[in-house]
Amino acid sequence: MTKKKRTGLNKKIATINQYRFLHYILYVLFGIILFAALYGNVKPQNLSIKLLDISEQTIYSPISVADMEETERKKTEAYQQVPDQYKLVEEYSESRVEIVNFIFNSAIEINEETENGAEDGAAEGQPSENTDTEVKPLTSDEKYELYIEKLDGGLEQKLPKETLLPLLEAASDDLKVAKESVVTAVNSVMSDEIPTGQLNEAKDRIGNELQYTPLSSSLLQSAIAIGKYAVIPNYIYDDASTREKRQQAADSVNESQIKQGEIIVAEGQTITPEVYHKLELAGLINNDQQFKPFLGLSIFVLLTVSVLIYYFENQRQSLEKRNLYLLIFFLVFFISLMFMKGISLFQQLDIAYIGLIVPAAMGPMLVKLLISERQAILSSIILSICGSIIFNEGITGTFNFNMGIYYLAGCLAGVLFLNKHNLRSRILQAGLFVALVNILMITSLLMIQNGNYSNLEIGSYFIMAAISGIAASVLAMGFQPFFETGFGLLSTMRLIELSNPNHPLLRKILTETPGTYHHSVMVANLSESACEAIGANGLLARVGAYYHDIGKTKRPQYFIENQMKMDNPHDKLSPQLSKNVIIAHASDGADMLRKHKMPKEFVDIAEQHHGTSLLKYFYYKAKERGDEMLEEEFRYPGPKPQTREIAVISIADSVEAAVRSMSSPTPERIQKLVKGIIADRLQDGQLNECDLTLKELDIVAQSFCESLKGIFHSRIEYPEVTKQKVKQA
Repeated sequence: MTKKKRTGLNKKIATINQYRFLHYILYVLFGIILFAALYGNVKPQNLSIKLLDISEQTIYSPISVADMEETERKKTEAYQQVPDQYKLVEEYSESRVEIVNFIFNSAIEINEETENGAEDGAAEGQPSENTDTEVKPLTSDEKYELYIEKLDGGLEQKLPKETLLPLLEAASDDLKVAKESVVTAVNSVMSDEIPTGQLNEAKDRIGNELQYTPLSSSLLQSAIAIGKYAVIPNYIYDDASTREKRQQAADSVNESQIKQGEIIVAEGQTITPEVYHKLELAGLINNDQQFKPFLGLSIFVLLTVSVLIYYFENQRQSLEKRNLYLLIFFLVFFISLMFMKGISLFQQLDIAYIGLIVPAAMGPMLVKLLISERQAILSSIILSICGSIIFNEGITGTFNFNMGIYYLAGCLAGVLFLNKHNLRSRILQAGLFVALVNILMITSLLMIQNGNYSNLEIGSYFIMAAISGIAASVLAMGFQPFFETGFGLLSTMRLIELSNPNHPLLRKILTETPGTYHHSVMVANLSESACEAIGANGLLARVGAYYHDIGKTKRPQYFIENQMKMDNPHDKLSPQLSKNVIIAHASDGADMLRKHKMPKEFVDIAEQHHGTSLLKYFYYKAKERGDEMLEEEFRYPGPKPQTREIAVISIADSVEAAVRSMSSPTPERIQKLVKGIIADRLQDGQLNECDLTLKELDIVAQSFCESLKGIFHSRIEYPEVTKQKVKQA
């Protein structure tokens, strides 16, 4: 590598590094300014209120937060409020009936045994071995002793002797009746729930059940006593069920929350300990978590900057162009943000929905006019989010979603309404369209909320929405010339103005070099269609092509398209002089455009549309003459095409000239010629410094062929009219 090339490479690397460093500075500044603009709107309110003070204002909760202490208190209350759980034990009724049966059956057995023993002794009629002793019946006490032994369950301690003796003195039939009556009564009473506290009532029911039983008085009293003894509580405490019910009650308690927008304390209300606790939970008193909004906003800013970095750093543009667009994007965004911040100050005047009047669509519309639609949509989204944060006065949360949706709808309406050819009338129409969309969006939001609004309120909202849309278009038109002039931008409107045939330079080409003018128009047609096909700026290619050969107006007669009915001056010049004249038209055109302060894009097109291509005709002519010439001497100085638009114009320039020189162009010959010229440019390295892909070059070739076929189509050959026919006519 030569020293000159090495120096040039080092300068280029240094320039690239400078642009990248400036990018990083812009991204950092964007993040800092965005954070500073929004932090005041997300910083939590910190009230200076003390316990037992009287609140001077109604305080709403800015967030939703769980009150764990209140939740635990309610769970404890719910747990304690569940009463003890009881269950009916049906087995108790069966066991007590068995006890009753056992008592009566034992008495019946004792009676039967004693009666049988006495009868057997009388029937034999014989004395015993001791003739002096006779068989005597058992006394009541003896029967009672036998009865107690038979019971053998400690029942004598629970049932007094006075209750059991009548059973031993009664007949078996009466005992059976008594037994059945008591069993029936016990079954009846214990089929119902008998809590401990109602045991006496249940025992009284036994007496009521048995009082009409046909028994002797003493036996009836014994039966009633036995029945009362048999009745016990059968509805007992259930510990497992009690714990389960209480736990279910505690678990069913919903978590106590302070809802966002909930009134914590009304104006004039005393700050009780409970209220003070809620204020602390809501972060309104002695907030020790101020870092959370700071951290959240920092993450939001970082995400926004990351999206911008990803988007802008992946654009197919030069670093210089990318840097320019990035700077414009940031300036437009911050102007819009300052409008929002300025109008947000009027929120202190309690003007409802003052944010509706913000001309939010101005920023995205300017970005669409100055840069592109994709960046405009990106700015619409970011501005809408910022607007929802800035205009959060009077709401309980950080984000005013209604305002954010309103801004997004208006911004997108303005961006989508504008098209590729945006005259001032079109921008004004876009403002009216934004106003209409704003009004419709407000109507939609008000109806969705189902609120009650007076006609005066609704009318004021509509007026502010209309002002917002119209002001956005007026401000966009007002700022556009400043950006175009200050940054040397070539907007769509500026391109349309420069395409006017009455422009002095275009008039100069038309009057002084009509052949060049026709050639330029043809190149413009080919370039625009090809650029549109590959997604490049077709309008820039068209208007730039009008001016690409402006340098030929300096020596028009030296270019063949302007040599009408005159000798070719190159026939009298050496190849070296002819070469100098032809090559000079590129630099001459660039100088003329600079002199007239034309856009830099046009200067680049004029200077680069031939790149460093070889002037083959005069080079080979010099070779035929035997002159020893280096090929570099017959090449244009360049530089090579740097953008897709210039590359397409460069190819179209050669294609148009070559096809025009063909004697009988056919579609096949045109296609072969176009592909040959593109292949020659690729082989010569003329397209190495632009970002045209091979696929795009194929699309460009197809576009050229289709356009040229439409221009050089076959025509009907009319029959020749003879002089004789003319005379007869």
